[in-house]
Amino acid sequence: MDLSLGPEDEAFRAEVRRFFDENLSEDLREAGRKTGGVFADFAAGLRWHKVLAKRGWSAPTWPREYGGTGWTATQRYIFARESTAVDAPRIFTMGIRMVGPVIMKYGTPEQKAKYLPGIVSGDMVFCQGYSEPGSGSDLASLKTRAVRDGDDYVINGTKIWTTGAHVANRMFCLVRTSTEGKPQDGISFVLIDSMDRPGLTVKPIVTLAGDHEVNQVFFDNVRTPVANRIGPENAGWTVAKYLLEFERGGDAYTPNLHARLEDVRRIAREEVADGSGRLAEEPGFAQRLAEADLAIQALEMIELQVLSDLSKGRNPGAVSSQMKIRGSETAQAVDHLGVEALAWYAAPFEPEARLLGHNAPTVAPDYGLTAMPLYLNNRAATIYAGSNEIQRNIIAKAVLGL
Repeated sequence: MDLSLGPEDEAFRAEVRRFFDENLSEDLREAGRKTGGVFADFAAGLRWHKVLAKRGWSAPTWPREYGGTGWTATQRYIFARESTAVDAPRIFTMGIRMVGPVIMKYGTPEQKAKYLPGIVSGDMVFCQGYSEPGSGSDLASLKTRAVRDGDDYVINGTKIWTTGAHVANRMFCLVRTSTEGKPQDGISFVLIDSMDRPGLTVKPIVTLAGDHEVNQVFFDNVRTPVANRIGPENAGWTVAKYLLEFERGGDAYTPNLHARLEDVRRIAREEVADGSGRLAEEPGFAQRLAEADLAIQALEMIELQVLSDLSKGRNPGAVSSQMKIRGSETAQAVDHLGVEALAWYAAPFEPEARLLGHNAPTVAPDYGLTAMPLYLNNRAATIYAGSNEIQRNIIAKAVLGL
């Protein structure tokens, strides 16, 4: 595989760098640097989303006909690498990355016209209503019920670990519309147009890192129009599986992993190894950094192939499960190195230090403020989007025929 950039791609990279220099303000960069979870500070991320939308760059993976960039796989990868290199905030992408592609494939012309422009602009912010208490990796066992009442569905039940439900203004949701046959056969995929609908309640769940990123959502006779169903009734499992391919493998893991590994190297260059010399020069730790670097490079090769396939209209399929396994486990290994490098300075609980504009003294050094939050947050990476055990089962069935 030839990884060298041609003249057109070099010119594109220069264009991206100029755009960042001119549009990425210092407070937005601060939001990127202080990200200790999946997404940056929501307000900052939304501001950046709208800056990108104005330039036509908010939907890198979408075709131009729906408001996307129409970029090649190489251009998308260049953009992702350059974004992490300058600490651009990670925007809340569930609309762009997940439900948008589903609407393109399964939505009616009216649904495409209604939702896709708002997702691109950042005006429509979706969260994902999938997991329930007792229905995580075994998602087909979900119990949240939607009963047809005229032109509406009436929804009762609960969803949990709902990332961003407290900041989103819409939700895409899996609901049970039938109890007959296999559990997978009675699920529908519906959109809820407002998180302020009567009967809908969002309760925060604060993580070990002190962040409010996930929530539990309760439905008490919440109504949503039948016209908001994506795909046929009771065919939501098919729609959900298509979406999960993009959740697990539609974005590149390695740009963020490269940036995260560089953060750990920066820590190792500053911290002392057992009282003599810098940690980066300690042979054992240096070897582990090199092993993590090689793991990221190996994943990068898979990722580039998948991005190339996506650009040709091919779905990632079971390879997305492989990427999800390797990406999440490599991220956890890098996080472990970061905490180990900081030693006792990783331990202080200082969530307020990651607020934008915070300038009071901290116990942990500036370069280590996100090490422990990332370590704690990413413990869930091998569970969400389908646990890695489930991913291995998918590979065994789809690839090995077991």
